[in-house]
Amino acid sequence: MGKTDAQTPRERYRSQVRAEIKERAWEQIALAGVPALSLNAVAKQMGMSGPALYRYFASRDELITALIRDAYRSLAETFRTASAAGADLAGLAHALRDWALADPQRYFLVYGTPVPGYHAPDDITEISAEIMGTLLDACAALTADGQATPFTTHLQGHRDWAEGHPASPAALRQALAFWTRLHGALSLELAGHFAGMDLDPALLFAAELDELLTPDA
Repeated sequence: MGKTDAQTPRERYRSQVRAEIKERAWEQIALAGVPALSLNAVAKQMGMSGPALYRYFASRDELITALIRDAYRSLAETFRTASAAGADLAGLAHALRDWALADPQRYFLVYGTPVPGYHAPDDITEISAEIMGTLLDACAALTADGQATPFTTHLQGHRDWAEGHPASPAALRQALAFWTRLHGALSLELAGHFAGMDLDPALLFAAELDELLTPDA
């Protein structure tokens, strides 16, 4: 028989335990936030000793990295799928909102307040760059070169965050506007800051998107 990629029983068991640990971690995060995440508490919930759990995740930061990696991969796949289906900038915006609303804790883990003392590894930065690259592709397809402004001129010499993407300064500016304004609206919505304001967050999001897609006069 030829070599296969099938996991051994031990590998399957390890994968299942790691998946359950992550599920328990998400439950803790939903109740008290990432700073309160405790591997010992997770181990207790699972009927394990602390040292036993550390065989699956060597530290709290390693567990947080796994959760963040899963979240970024999920959004990257969401954008990839939408783009492959022909989504334009508006389509990506709605895909982002749907993804965020489906799991607010996952959204806040990657786009909320940074975890004190935590530094993401390089591969997570690469996944984040893929997400931004999809966004820049959509902006480059939509945005014509406009009149130079102080900020677009600034962007010509400060584009390291674009990871070498050839988008014009005008497209870079639109990508940044998209990212900051729509994430601002989403973060306020998911945190409940629109409660009691008698407005529809979906319509606000759509209005922000319309302004982003309207060429400057």
